[in-house]
Amino acid sequence: MAEQLTGLADDRALLGRTSTAERVSDILRSRIADGYFPPGTRLSEDAIGGALGVSRNTLREAFRLLTHERLLVHELNRGVFVRVLTVQDVEDIYRTRTLVECAVVRGLGEPPYALDRLAEAVTEGLRAARENDWKAMGTANIHFHRELVSLAGSERTDELMRSVFAELRLAFHVVDDPRRLHEPYLVRNRDILRALEDGDRTGAEQLLERYLEDSLDRIVEVYRRRVGEDVQGGL
Repeated sequence: MAEQLTGLADDRALLGRTSTAERVSDILRSRIADGYFPPGTRLSEDAIGGALGVSRNTLREAFRLLTHERLLVHELNRGVFVRVLTVQDVEDIYRTRTLVECAVVRGLGEPPYALDRLAEAVTEGLRAARENDWKAMGTANIHFHRELVSLAGSERTDELMRSVFAELRLAFHVVDDPRRLHEPYLVRNRDILRALEDGDRTGAEQLLERYLEDSLDRIVEVYRRRVGEDVQGGL
């Protein structure tokens, strides 16, 4: 927990003078999305509240909000934990991603598009690959798709997908070979970016749809294998 709390004290500045449960939940959601709190992690009220400098009541309300978003679970007499996803959860996440992300690309209108931040996410992923930092590569991948969604210019869509991408990061944690999961999609992210740079919305949407199908198949394969291993281990 000490390592996971690193940097939370710096995040206190984000709270400003209006320390609210919503702001605390935003910080914790971002931390989950960036991989600092893996599935199954117990969140200590004392440690996190102390790091952020917020009251127990404020933190509990933030936990409640994130539980409603399916990022946390409250276990009676045990505490609050980062949620462990099921195969059905993963399939639903990708169903939502396909509906939203493909619709965003389809509805972009006429080029040129504001792609600077999308390009930065591609560069971020390539740099992480050169440094063999697979956790950072996963974060860059999520950043790419978050910036893709932001092209819609819709605060409601951004808000919806913040929770979806945070859940997605929980799914990434079960993958035993993160390089195999993320590295192929670096090139595919770059291909989507290039299609958009060329003003080819249809091509970009087709690339994105195949990308999401293949990514879902890979993660579900790993989930099913892990479930089988857990069952065998319990026999």
